[in-house]
Amino acid sequence: MAEAVYPMLRPRRRKRRAAPSARTVRLLAVLVLFGIAAAAAALIVRRPAPVDPQRALSDARRAYALGNYSAARNHALRVLGVAPQSVPAQRLLADAYLRLGDGNAAEGALSRARAAGAPGLAGHLAAARLLQGDARGVVALPLPHGDVLALRARAGALALQGDVGQAARLLLDRLAARPDDGETWAALGRIRLDAGQVAAAADASAHALRLRPGDPVVLTLAAQLMRTRYGLVASLPWFEAALQRDAYFYPALVEYAATLGDAGRYRDMLAASRRALAARPDAIAPLYLQAILATRAGRADLARDLLQRAGAGGADLPGATLAAGAVAYGGGRYERAIDAWRQLAVAQPLNVTMRRLLAAALLRSGDAAGAIAALAPVVARADADTYALTLAARAQERSGDRVRAAMLLDRAASGTRGPSAVFASDQGVAARVADAAAAPGDPNYILGVIRAQLTQGDVAGAVARARALVARAPGSPAPLLALGDALAIGGRYAEAAPVYARAADLAFDEPTMLRVVDAWGRAGNPRAAAAALSLYRQQNPQSLVAARLLGHWQVLAGDADSAIETLEDVRRLVGDRDAGLLADLAYAYAAADEGAVARVYARAAYRLQPMNASVCDAYAVSLAAAGEIDGARQLAAKALALAPRDSVIADHARRILKA
Repeated sequence: MAEAVYPMLRPRRRKRRAAPSARTVRLLAVLVLFGIAAAAAALIVRRPAPVDPQRALSDARRAYALGNYSAARNHALRVLGVAPQSVPAQRLLADAYLRLGDGNAAEGALSRARAAGAPGLAGHLAAARLLQGDARGVVALPLPHGDVLALRARAGALALQGDVGQAARLLLDRLAARPDDGETWAALGRIRLDAGQVAAAADASAHALRLRPGDPVVLTLAAQLMRTRYGLVASLPWFEAALQRDAYFYPALVEYAATLGDAGRYRDMLAASRRALAARPDAIAPLYLQAILATRAGRADLARDLLQRAGAGGADLPGATLAAGAVAYGGGRYERAIDAWRQLAVAQPLNVTMRRLLAAALLRSGDAAGAIAALAPVVARADADTYALTLAARAQERSGDRVRAAMLLDRAASGTRGPSAVFASDQGVAARVADAAAAPGDPNYILGVIRAQLTQGDVAGAVARARALVARAPGSPAPLLALGDALAIGGRYAEAAPVYARAADLAFDEPTMLRVVDAWGRAGNPRAAAAALSLYRQQNPQSLVAARLLGHWQVLAGDADSAIETLEDVRRLVGDRDAGLLADLAYAYAAADEGAVARVYARAAYRLQPMNASVCDAYAVSLAAAGEIDGARQLAAKALALAPRDSVIADHARRILKA
């Protein structure tokens, strides 16, 4: 039987193609040769032109003079790529690295310059060692006569060792002979700012700006001063001015990124931190900033990876240590969190927040005794917060002391907080006076004496000593704060408020803002308090403390709509476990004639702190606004019984009980 042939498989006849003509072959060959020639020409055009060492060195010097130190570094590296023994290029490279704050790289360039026979590098070497933190080594180096770079390095090293007075004298002697030395003015401003002498630092910075208006080093110093004195937002244009001169100026970039993050501009912060890493790939600070950002975004794995990339170098940064502890705590690795946070608690013994974090980690790890010890100075204060009291109570329960735990829980439930006071001194006045006498040039010891006097109740003596310290250092905020605290503890708020305001003119940070607002409020000047709070909010838009305080003031002022908007923003960020916040929201909604909503918030606050007089009062006001008069009367009577001397609660109770 013949095999069937499937139509689709039938063999097809191939068409015979005609062979290309000789003319076509010649044309194709010409086209191929033309393509090869074009490609070769393109490669030749793209190949970088040979580096002219003299021209590149001239470009480096021009960039350095303009303040573009990153470009100067790059041009110098180009010169050294073709002329590695060029002493001028090595010296210029070292100068650029010193300006960029990279001491390790600067010392490497100096070593190569010395090997090539460059003389007179003692000042450069001292400056490089100072950038690496070797203050003792810098002081031990000989100070060549007339070497101003060595002089500045010696002054910086003395300041790092605590001898700010001698450091300033060295620089002032130089400026007496050469008042037009803008770099020395900038060095003096840096030393004074780091020492807390803000007014003197501002004066030195103004001189430096007049003499070197386009220097990124000077502009960065001015930006940091603006941030200290006026706030985050005010400093940003100064950082940006420095970066306009040198887009990859690392010292400005890393400070700019941190400031953007604190101001809530996280996208810009990430971009700036990436530029900082591009400028210095081995830097630790940008990785830490990115880890903080990842932690805020809930990206614990990413934060952990970034901190691991930072390595042990981030241990010297308090923020990096705090972030490492937060990541470890969130992942259930409580021992690691304890190790990280204990370092900060030892370094910052007066930091209440740090003590709370450490105690929480200790309690989670099963160390109830450690948690009690960490919180002991906090719960001993009349102004201990509810969270710290509750945490301490849980620790006492774990240790078996249920009586002490019940007392702490009662304090937490009442929500009553006494006046704030300074932390008790662990030494007597006589011991503190002896310490101050042994270091007459260090005002910090005198601050310790003032704290000891306040601890022992000698308010008049503390005020007198604080006034004397302010007279000695009128441009430093710390003595002014000490004087204001002494006056406030003595109940002299009308005198304390302007003193705090003077301190705020020098350093407007959160603790100072809280002192100013509280003192003006207690002195009967709510307008001044509101103005200070408003100014702080403008400069620190991400401050939850300021937003919370603003919402409370808006409630008291009867501005219900604004209070609701402010307080709801805070609640979305902090959650529903703050009884005071929920009570303020209840007051605000009740004032806005939204009784049903007010009742929900008031009930939630009451569940958290049923013995808190303000919470009971807010619940009563909310129930009255919702038309539930019987329940409102019961809670108003309870609030009045808990706080019989509170005039606001008494006024609310009188109105509700008459309804």
